[in-house]
Amino acid sequence: MLNREKAFMKGKILVVEDEAPIREMLGYTLMKEGYIFCEAADVEQARPLLASEKPDLVLLDWMLPGMNGADYARRIRNNPDTRDIPIIMLTARGEEADKIRGLDTGADDYVTKPFSTKELLARIRAVMRRTKNMDDGGIISVKGLSLDPETFRVTADEQTVDISPTEFRLLHFFITHPERVYSRDQLLDQVWGQNVYVEERTVDVHIRRLRKTLEPYNYAQLIQTVRSVGYRFSTRN
Repeated sequence: MLNREKAFMKGKILVVEDEAPIREMLGYTLMKEGYIFCEAADVEQARPLLASEKPDLVLLDWMLPGMNGADYARRIRNNPDTRDIPIIMLTARGEEADKIRGLDTGADDYVTKPFSTKELLARIRAVMRRTKNMDDGGIISVKGLSLDPETFRVTADEQTVDISPTEFRLLHFFITHPERVYSRDQLLDQVWGQNVYVEERTVDVHIRRLRKTLEPYNYAQLIQTVRSVGYRFSTRN
């Protein structure tokens, strides 16, 4: 029998997956590990559950009937009531371009089918730990650039910056670790997590996008390239 107190402490997970055997396997695994489990076969079933159950994390299949998981992830992120809920995409798409696309939709991590339950549980723990660590701090401000971990909002000289969740995490790490140079491998571990299997050049892609996001507000230059080493966040010229 599931210990509800233990499950409450670990968190509630919503699984959106159209294949019933996979939902059953995930439900058994999650409840055995101590999580509260709720399930939906498609987006139509997931919408009311997302509102009523208020999960701590969503496991979201990419290939769903009706609206696909990537589009639904964008809607979750665009809704102020759900934008801070962590999302892990589940998909058979294994190419790097698909992984980057999945992360860009607003997903916090990406697990390729078939996957081991040990790997999935490690990813869940990493994402929930990373999200909690960001929520622990208050608003951070540097030279008019402000970041609020509780609302996932960024402002530049009091103007709202439209920023993706991946860019937010990257900026959060940089702004809380100024002046130190980090390699691509270190950034992957710190921002994406040690159990996320994406190539190092993924960091370059997101650095370019973060700079493009900050450029209209004249903050792109804070993200500096250190040749042959990596990147740093610095207010120095």
